[in-house]
Amino acid sequence: MTQTAIALLLAVTAFGSLAHAADPQPYRVEIASVGNSDIDAALKATSDLISLRGTAPVSPFGLIARARSDVDRLTTALESFGYYQCSVAIKINGTLVNNPGLGDILAALPKGRDAQIAISFTLGTLYHLGRIDVDGDLPDGVRSTLGLDTGQPAVASMVLAAGSRMLAAMQDQGYAFATVDAPVAYESADSPALDLRFHVVTGPKVNIGEIHFEGLHRMHESRLRARLPMHTGDRYRASTVERARHDLLALGVFSQVSLAVGTAVDASGGVPITFKVRERLRHAIAVNAAYSSDLGGSAGVSWTDRNVLGNADQLTLAAAVIDLGGSDTTGTGYDTSAKYLMPDFGRPDQSLQFTVGAIKQSLQAYDQTARTTSATLTRKISSVWSVSVGGATTDEQIIQEAVTHFYILLALPLNVSFDSTSLTSPLDDPRRGIRASLTLKPTLALGHPNARFLISQIKASAYFDLNHLLPTEPGRTVLAARALAGLAQGAGTYSLPPDQRFYGGGSDTIRGYRYQSVGPQFPLTKQFPTPTPIGGTAITAGGLELRQRFGTNFGAVAFVDAGQVSASLKAQPGEFRIGAGAGLRYYTPIGPIRLDIAVPAPRRSGDDVLEFYIGLGQSF
Repeated sequence: MTQTAIALLLAVTAFGSLAHAADPQPYRVEIASVGNSDIDAALKATSDLISLRGTAPVSPFGLIARARSDVDRLTTALESFGYYQCSVAIKINGTLVNNPGLGDILAALPKGRDAQIAISFTLGTLYHLGRIDVDGDLPDGVRSTLGLDTGQPAVASMVLAAGSRMLAAMQDQGYAFATVDAPVAYESADSPALDLRFHVVTGPKVNIGEIHFEGLHRMHESRLRARLPMHTGDRYRASTVERARHDLLALGVFSQVSLAVGTAVDASGGVPITFKVRERLRHAIAVNAAYSSDLGGSAGVSWTDRNVLGNADQLTLAAAVIDLGGSDTTGTGYDTSAKYLMPDFGRPDQSLQFTVGAIKQSLQAYDQTARTTSATLTRKISSVWSVSVGGATTDEQIIQEAVTHFYILLALPLNVSFDSTSLTSPLDDPRRGIRASLTLKPTLALGHPNARFLISQIKASAYFDLNHLLPTEPGRTVLAARALAGLAQGAGTYSLPPDQRFYGGGSDTIRGYRYQSVGPQFPLTKQFPTPTPIGGTAITAGGLELRQRFGTNFGAVAFVDAGQVSASLKAQPGEFRIGAGAGLRYYTPIGPIRLDIAVPAPRRSGDDVLEFYIGLGQSF
């Protein structure tokens, strides 16, 4: 064989070996627990072997490099929790990653076979905090915000947060130019402890200087200045400045609001502040759709002008087709509305909204065609409390049991709301907190017969993150509960217009029962052989739902609902209904898409075998 042929054969062999080594190497990872859920979660989030496994294929030699890098990453993570004598061991197919023969072991694996990776830890001694010193003159009360004590575990995040709290406290007392250097840590010579030293420069106490806005186009600057909770000459407080930024962002006009605080005093003698904003697109179009086996399908579109006159005033036009099929509908309907919202009406924390609408729906309980108008004044009392009052009119025609009724309703609704979920959109997934509301609606009904009545309704829902009770990450397992109680006073069942009565059943009250099917029914006749709901003057209902997330986008729920509709709030055992079911969730940036299936428990004569519901956002 010639030398040229031999060289060619060697080159082909080497090329084949390199090509095999370049093929993606699939692998599985087992990571040991250290017995602390917070540390375990941090280690999993730190590991590239775990986070990149499904998204970044890697060659055998690249896998070794990734594992070696993880040793340093995981060691740093453990040190941040105070374990400065820890060690991390990563083995691939039983061989440590620093073994020079590991490449040959992976190269010998059959193509497509998973490499088995095991990550284990030796924590060593937990270091604690020793002496804690602060260099510099501190204003009164600032040292107490440090929140560190000798003997605490030397957790890096707690130490860094302490410096940030101390800086925020000084800035909130007017020291806008204060600085807190990163703490310097010294290992104690006679014990596993770290001594800390913070260096602080307080600087002068200053006022707020000139306030500027950058990036405005359509939005009027005068409206923004009137909204700000601070003015030139006020004492500088970092928390007030940050609250102003959040408040501007909450207007809905801006996609981004950032702060630039000056580094020196301006001509006014204060620190200049600049709000840099980016206005959102003025117009938005949204499409929505939902389906349930009782109400059938619905589909709609809305158009919004977010800044009609340059004052963050909003106009929203919406139209939807409703009752597309469904066991509890008798025809297709529509729901249209136009809403005009004026923020900062009279004062910064108050808004005024005008609404006109038209609705047509054909249900088993009644057929309704109505035109509505309303004006609602809403004031935000605090970050969690708000109150609204207004006036509403309804001109409607209702057909029930072949009898046509015409009504003009004049109402003065009052609503008090509490919301501690800290969410900006009702479609967001609540994980903790409470939502509650009390509504009082005195109403004059002009029709046959005329009636005066007061409708009172209390709603509440609570959300509990179970991460402190179960070995699960925050927000992954949530228990949600809801309750509803409503009462109509001043008129009997048949004096109330049918659409003002209470009905049970459906996704808003008791899943597993058809919409409006829970409660009194008209007697069956030859003309009306299908049960027709009458409605009641009182309703009580409640439910529990366990929500569990899987992976990034998926989740599941299990729930039970119960309630009754009758003439009073007293429990009526014969009228009580219970529904139970389960559902799936797919989480998107605008909220979870839900699919729920529910059954009556137990099923009685006239009940459907099951009901199912599809929509956007959690059921409550």
